[in-house]
Amino acid sequence: MRRLRVAVIGAGHLGSRHAEIYARLSGVRLVAVCDLKAAKAQKVARGLDCRAVTDFRELLGQVDAASLAVPTSLHAAIGLPLLRRGTHLLVEKPIATTLAQADAMIRAAAARRCVLQVGHVERFNAAMQAAMRHLTHPRFLEVHRLSPYPFRGTDVSVVLDVMVHDLDLLLLLVRSRVTRLHAIGVSVLSTSEDIANARLQFASGCIANLTASRISDEPLRRIRVFQEDNYLSIDSRAQTVELARTTGRQIRRIQLPVNQRPPLEDELAAFVRAVRTRTRPLVSGADGRAALALALRIQAAMRRPRRSRHNASRWQSD
Repeated sequence: MRRLRVAVIGAGHLGSRHAEIYARLSGVRLVAVCDLKAAKAQKVARGLDCRAVTDFRELLGQVDAASLAVPTSLHAAIGLPLLRRGTHLLVEKPIATTLAQADAMIRAAAARRCVLQVGHVERFNAAMQAAMRHLTHPRFLEVHRLSPYPFRGTDVSVVLDVMVHDLDLLLLLVRSRVTRLHAIGVSVLSTSEDIANARLQFASGCIANLTASRISDEPLRRIRVFQEDNYLSIDSRAQTVELARTTGRQIRRIQLPVNQRPPLEDELAAFVRAVRTRTRPLVSGADGRAALALALRIQAAMRRPRRSRHNASRWQSD
């Protein structure tokens, strides 16, 4: 079988990791690394024995598939020409900055029968996969995703940059529409929100409370799920899962076995398989759109003008 010709567009921290993984994947040939900054592209390409280019259009018709790891604001501008030329695409999360852009990418992929996978890498986390068979009817979820300031990805708010990971997981776990939400966000170091909290209520009755921050001293990625007969604490950073279950009048806690693996490696291998077999990827364009739609609702709620206490009192008296 002919090796799959792959390129990586965006030679930053994440894009360079994509390139390194593709370079050692069986049945894959890393053709090129692309970045507007020639020195960055050359630095990554030099160590992986592939071309360095500065214009993604040089790759049109030259590769079978590509990873897109550029700022979110450029996803549609670069992704659409690739998809329209029949290039299978793995686009980092979120899929785009607007639903119109997401819809255009989904339509372009369908028209050319391309695989469009969205990089919600937590779906491939071994801890999440170990916990999935125990997640049957979530009633309350407490989610924390905290990290130090990244100095990248700040072209969008922390909701689109960080919280969107957990929104994708919530939609997967709860499988119910959001009926009500409250959100608040604060800008600290960038021009958009750097820390945010959202409380979601689902039609099933489930409640989720999410906190996302990119200004924390210590990283934390934890989901706690409360169900009627058990409780799970999922640490996706350490890839551990604790299960607590009542036995009589006692609570028994156990550590679930987790086959710890690098999630990004599994994500890229799954993308390659989907391209080879022309099957629906684990995280499709539609999945990415659903997470984006919820993220935009939360972002809009955060930015909605709030009545001041003075005005609220005046309106009540009227």
